[in-house]
Formats: sequence, structure tokens, C-alpha cells
Amino acid sequence: MSEILSPVLAYLPPFEGLLPKWLVFVSAVSALNSLQAYSSADYTSKLYTNGSVACEPLSGRLFGTWTFLSAVIRMTAAYNITNPVAYDLAIWTYAIALTHFVGELVFGNASLKGRFISPLIVASSSVAWMLTQREAYLG
Repeated sequence: MSEILSPVLAYLPPFEGLLPKWLVFVSAVSALNSLQAYSSADYTSKLYTNGSVACEPLSGRLFGTWTFLSAVIRMTAAYNITNPVAYDLAIWTYAIALTHFVGELVFGNASLKGRFISPLIVASSSVAWMLTQREAYLG
């Protein structure tokens, strides 16, 4: 089994700890979410309102672009985890996402159910994790 996984594992960031691998995982998922957002406004509609409110295609593409930019920054940080600029930019991507999603709850455009819960959990836990591990990776 390790012979099969070795080529794949060779592409993961060469740093200790799970945080760099987490950043790669979230980046890959975000990139796929971007493709979904570009391919159908229905994806964005289901994310925010469980499909009860239609989303304009432009809004879906804008969400996809924002998500892909975050994915690129997080992937860069995963492979440059000891670089303070890359590290801090990655934290900011999660903080901005968390602010956005909480804001949509406050403004009443979203509710705590369905697909909307996942980005809240990922953003909040990633901000906390990165803040607590900052010293370990940046010394």
C-alpha cells in the first residue's frame, strides 16, 4: 500500500505537522468548489439558501473567482509555511471568509443549515489553528 501512496505523498509539503497538508486539502476542495460555482449558479444558491433563492450566474462566477483566489493563496502558504507573508495571507483568507459567512447570517441571507455550515467550520477552525501554530512554523 505504501508503494502506491509514495508517489502521491511525495507531492505534499515537506514540513512537519498536519497544518501544511490541511492547507493543501482545503485548497484542492476550494478549487473544485470554484469549478462548481462557475458551472452553475445553482451551486452558490444551494450554499447560501439551500436552493430556496435563485442566484444570478454573475454572483456564482464571482464566488468562484474569490474561492479560487483563496485556494491559490492557501496552496502557496502550504508549500511556504515558514514564510511569514504567505502564512499571514493564508490566515487572512480564512478570516475574510469567516467574516463574509457570518455577515450573511447577520444580514439574513443564509441560515445555519445544509452546505452553509461547512465553510463556517473550516474557516473558524483554520483561523484558530493557524493562529495557535504561527510561532511553531515561523519561529
